[in-house]
Parts: sequence; C-alpha cells; structure tokens
Amino acid sequence: MKAPLLRAPSPLPGFGPSFGIALAMLSVVVLLPIGALLGRGLMIGPAELWGMVNTRRVWSALALSFRAALIASLFNLVFGLVLAWVLVRYRFWGRRLIDAAVDLPFALPTAVAGIALTALYAPNGPFGQALALLGLRIAYTETGIWLALVFIGLPFVVRTVQPVIEELDPDIEEASATLGARRFHTLRRVILPTLMPALLTGFALALARSVGEYGSVIFIAGNIPGLTEIAPLLIVIRLEEYNSDAAAAIGIAMLLISFAILLAINAIQIWSRRRIGLV
Repeated sequence: MKAPLLRAPSPLPGFGPSFGIALAMLSVVVLLPIGALLGRGLMIGPAELWGMVNTRRVWSALALSFRAALIASLFNLVFGLVLAWVLVRYRFWGRRLIDAAVDLPFALPTAVAGIALTALYAPNGPFGQALALLGLRIAYTETGIWLALVFIGLPFVVRTVQPVIEELDPDIEEASATLGARRFHTLRRVILPTLMPALLTGFALALARSVGEYGSVIFIAGNIPGLTEIAPLLIVIRLEEYNSDAAAAIGIAMLLISFAILLAINAIQIWSRRRIGLV
C-alpha cells in the first residue's frame, strides 16, 4: 500500500532543496532580525524594558503611530476598493495612466514623497494657503501624518484587490439583479464576501507598512513630542542618544502590538474564507 502524497508535484527542483532554500532565506531575512531584537530584550530584562516603555512620551508616540496607521489603512480599504473597481470594470480615457500612477508610491523614495507633501500642504504651500482660508491645517498636524500614510499605503490595497475583481464574473451581478436584488444588496451579499479575503490582505499590508513608515512622515509631521512624534522617529532619537536599550524596548513594543493586530486580521481572514467556502 502506497503512502499518500504529502505534496503536489512541482516544477521546482525537489521538495527538499526548495524547502531548504525557502527556510534559509526566511530565517536570514525575517526570523534572525526578530530573534536578535527579542534576545536583546531578554538581556535587558522585563522590568527595565517596561520602565523604558512606560513613559508618557513613548505611549503617546506608539498611540499616534498605530492610530494614524489604522485610520489611513481604513481609508485605503474603502478608497482602494473603489479605485480598483473603476480601473477593472470601466474603460475611459486616461485609465492606463491612472493605473500606472497607482504604483508611484512604490517607486518614489519616501523622503521625496514627504518633502513633496510638505511643500504642498505647508502653511505657505499652494494647498496649505487655500485650506488656511477655510480654517484647516494639514502640515505639522496628525492630519498630515494620515495624508502621508494614505499615500504610501494605497497601492497595497489596490494591487491586492484588483486581480480578484478581474476574476469576478459580471454574470453573478446580473443574476443577482435578475432575482430582484438591489445594487446595495448585491454589493453586500455577493461582491464583498468574495472580495473580503483580498481586502483584508491589502488592509494588513497597508497597516504593516504604515506603522513603521518614517521617511514620508517626518517632514510633514512637525515631530512635536506628545503631539506629532511617531514611534519610529523616537527610536531614531534614542539611537542618536546612544541609548540602544531604549530603542530596542520601543521596537519590541511595536513588534508585540503589530503581531497582535496582524493575528486578529488573520483570524478574521480565515473566518471570512470559511464563510464563503474557500477553505
């Protein structure tokens, strides 16, 4: 009696070499840096780590980083879905140009993006002056941080959802309409459940990128401690002060919070996949 196959045939050269190379690269790129950070935390000690993190300035920076990243990612979740839908389902002049522009945040250095956004939305910038007449201020506020994070996170949602929309058969929507369902009902009960796993993946990628973003934020944030100072900047400040233990403590705090958030997103993603019968 033959043993059941534990793996499907693959064009890659053998399970052993492929798995070994993948595991080695994963260890070098991901596991070793995280292990080194956690090892540094064990050397410092839990009590000292907590003492370095449990300050008003650190908690304010952590709260700002995760709050701004969450708000920007939620905005990108909605706007990215709409943009991906328009790019896939409609044909119009300039569509290819807009589609190419979606990838611009991937290619543009984040520092350049931060300088450009600051020049536009600073009090003496063209948009900043116009908004000042309405009593609004973007640069050097938390709103400016949201704007920068929306800019760098949008492509993650669009490029994750776009292929799924391309594979979504329009006949399903027509069948729903034929059965008497209204557009909102079709969107809520037919389209969104199918897109939900991809939407959650894009949201998780945008959130992960936004939490650790540095270059595009520091120019437009103003970097005021307790108000617009983000956690990555505070880590850099601690390193410049030659206080690597405090920098490691903040990094470990960000790692644990990020892991908890991503774990919750993955749990929701698994639930949504089971709900629509993908697993």
